[in-house]
Order: sequence, then C-alpha cells, then structure tokens
Amino acid sequence: QVQLEESGGGLVQPGGSLRLSCAASGSIFSINVMGWYRQAPGKERELVASISSIGTTYYGDSVKGRFTISRDNARNTAYLQMNSLKPEDTAVYYCKAHVATKASSILVEYWGQGTQVTVSS
Repeated sequence: QVQLEESGGGLVQPGGSLRLSCAASGSIFSINVMGWYRQAPGKERELVASISSIGTTYYGDSVKGRFTISRDNARNTAYLQMNSLKPEDTAVYYCKAHVATKASSILVEYWGQGTQVTVSS
C-alpha cells in the first residue's frame, strides 16, 4: 500500500548536474530513514546518501562534496542534488524508505523501481 516513485534521471555531460526526486505515497503514517542507492553494471548496489526524519545525513565517500540529500516531510519526498557529475556516477539510482503505515507501527522497507542516470560526453 506504499509506493516510491523516482524521477529526474537522464543523460548529462561530465561536470553537469541533476536533481533526483523520490515521492512516497499511500497509507503512510510516518517515514523514518530515506536513502538513495545506485547500481552500475558489474557492481554491487551501494548506498549513496541517506537522511533521517530529523535531517541527519550520511554520504558515501565517492560522492562527498558533490551530492546533497534533503527531504520535505510534508510532501513525503526526498531529493538528491548531484553536482560535478562524473562518468563513474552512471548507474540506476534507487530510492529506499522505512515506512510505518496507518495500519501498523512496524517499520517496513520499501524500494522504488529506479531511475537511470547516464554521465557521458
């Protein structure tokens, strides 16, 4: 009964910027942590950034100083601002959220279907 929808991916030149959005919808009571992961061909899925319900953030070493995660609790939406993009950032980016529904206080993990980010000249 909860869905995560990512948007904002696309093709961008090296050094360019993109802003990803992840909107959660459904019978949501509250959302704990929201995060962005990515997976490139031949690589394991890795955590890019995460943000808690009160704004505490974490960044993977490869994106520190270039990416910024934020969230709008009123809209149940998380964002990933990606600057100074490199070809190595090319991957499918997935949103994850830990959600308590209106039917239960138990936190459940939900994933979006992913959005493609391609960095190429």
